[in-house]
Amino acid sequence: MPCRACVVFDDELTRYDFGPTHPLSPLRVELTMALATELEVVGAVLPRVPGFVADAELIATVHTPDYIAAVQRVRGAHDFHPGHGIGTADNPSFAGMHRASAHVVGVSVEAARQVWTGAVEHAVNITGGLHHAMPGHASGFCIYNDVAVAIRWLLTHGAQRVAYVDVDVHHGDGVQAVFYDEPRVLTISLHECPQTLFPGTGDATETGGPGAPGSAVNVALPAGTADAGWLRAFHAVVPPLVRQFAPDILVTQHGCDSHMADPLAHLMLSVDGQRTSYLALHQLAHEVCGGRWLATGGGGYAIVEVVPRAWSHLLAIVGGQPLEPARLLPERWRAAVTQRTGMTAPRSLSDGRDPLHADWERGHDPANAVDRAVSATRRAVFPEHGLDPQA
Repeated sequence: MPCRACVVFDDELTRYDFGPTHPLSPLRVELTMALATELEVVGAVLPRVPGFVADAELIATVHTPDYIAAVQRVRGAHDFHPGHGIGTADNPSFAGMHRASAHVVGVSVEAARQVWTGAVEHAVNITGGLHHAMPGHASGFCIYNDVAVAIRWLLTHGAQRVAYVDVDVHHGDGVQAVFYDEPRVLTISLHECPQTLFPGTGDATETGGPGAPGSAVNVALPAGTADAGWLRAFHAVVPPLVRQFAPDILVTQHGCDSHMADPLAHLMLSVDGQRTSYLALHQLAHEVCGGRWLATGGGGYAIVEVVPRAWSHLLAIVGGQPLEPARLLPERWRAAVTQRTGMTAPRSLSDGRDPLHADWERGHDPANAVDRAVSATRRAVFPEHGLDPQA
């Protein structure tokens, strides 16, 4: 059934651009919006709503004044502020860095405002989800943490409890760090284990600060985990905790770099498995918090093979009209991709996988690496929420 929803977007957002050789290419956003428009998702199902460029005062609800000032001083590609993580290989400086980063923040805050005021049930910012940025420094391709600023905005505008679910292949360390001692925010991250992937954090033992025990939840999955194991872990942890926490709004980050074709990580999900998680989060938002759902993008570095398909599914699900997995991609879009990139785009929205999983309640196997990871997480945090880790 269609939902009242919007995508907050304008073309200037593609100016968040670290350069032609950087993995985080704005082309992935351009191709996604072009595909979603061709599929009559953006425009027909999801209206486009403009955002704004966040001012320093809004950004400072999460980031330190000296860090903001350092970003504002960047004038071009040869500016270096190593103490703030700017000018590194991961976060090279570029002209207009502050404005481009502040724009992403403003778009996520506008999406939060659209949902919180009741203008829509769901809103999405696919350029957002910059979850690694820390209060005082850039990290992992992320300058300002738009998700954390949006959550802070929600808390200051009346939200009593916010649940944040991060399905990016990398640990959502920045958002966790900002709210580690905040009992009103539950952060849940499913990611590749820190021993094999940046940022090297996100063990099950990271469970929240002294003022908020159990507020941070981490499911660190072994390299090679595919749809069945990943979805088993998701359903064993996310729905029971979110239901118990009973948030006023659900905020989600949808990095699609968990895909088997992604060049920077080692999980083995399909687009079909990723789509299944989007559907589950949509349902959870309606079940638990009256449909209030803010979704963002995140990582994703297979910019032709994966990102446009995964996020077109996300956009359609946000709009309440999911796309059929086996639907063929428009030939006009595929031709444009070849002309633009020299690459051949997939033919279908699906990878041809049937993303089934075994429910945790049917039992688990201590010899299985995924089950061990799930058990570690449940033992670490479920008792803090009054839940039985063995149930």
